[in-house]
Amino acid sequence: MVKHNNVIPNGHFKKHWERRVKTWFNQPARKLRRREDRVKKALRVAPRPVAGSFRPVVHSPTARYGAKVRSGRGFTLEELKEAGINRKDAKTVGIAVDHRRHNNSEESLKLNVQRLKEYKSRLVVFPRNAKKPKAGDATATETAAAKQIKGAVVPLPKASSRVRSRAITQAERDFKAVRTLQAARTAARIEGVRQKMAREKAAAAEN
Repeated sequence: MVKHNNVIPNGHFKKHWERRVKTWFNQPARKLRRREDRVKKALRVAPRPVAGSFRPVVHSPTARYGAKVRSGRGFTLEELKEAGINRKDAKTVGIAVDHRRHNNSEESLKLNVQRLKEYKSRLVVFPRNAKKPKAGDATATETAAAKQIKGAVVPLPKASSRVRSRAITQAERDFKAVRTLQAARTAARIEGVRQKMAREKAAAAEN
C-alpha cells in the first residue's frame, strides 16, 4: 500500500529506446565520403576553379550585420558594364551575374569593378578547338602553364575594425552636413523643373 503524499509509481520500462536513439557512428565515413566527393568535383571541373563561379563582395543586410562583408549571388549589370564585360559572356568565363541586385553606393561599385578587372587579368580562356583558336583565347604556352585554383580566386577584403585617432582637419570643421543634405534634396526635387526650363530656353533660342 502506498504511504504518504508521494508520486504514484508508473514506470515505463518497455520502451526499447535502443531502436529510437539517434547515433552518429557514421560520421567518420561521411567525412571520408565528403573528401572523396571534393576530389571528384575538382577533377570534373578542372582546369576551372574548385570554388565555382566568381562572386562579388556585398554587405550583409540590417544595421546589426551591415558592417560585415560576404560573397554575394552575382555581379550587377552596372558593375559588368564598368569593367567592360558582356553580361552574356560573363557566364561563359565563370562570372556569376545577378540582374536583380543594384548598387547603392559608389564604394561597392568601385570595389567589385576592381575585382572584376583583377579576375579578367588572371583569366585563361582555353580554346574550344586548339587548331583554330579564336580572338581572346589563350596560347598553347599559357594553357600548359595554367593551374587549377583550390581556394578563392580573389579573396574577400579583410576590413580592419580598429579606428585610429587623428586630428580633425579644417575642411572637416568647415563642412556643413545639414546644409549639404538640404541642398542635395532640393536639387533632386527640382531637377525636373530645371530640365524643363533648360529645354524651353533652348527652344526659344532656336526660334
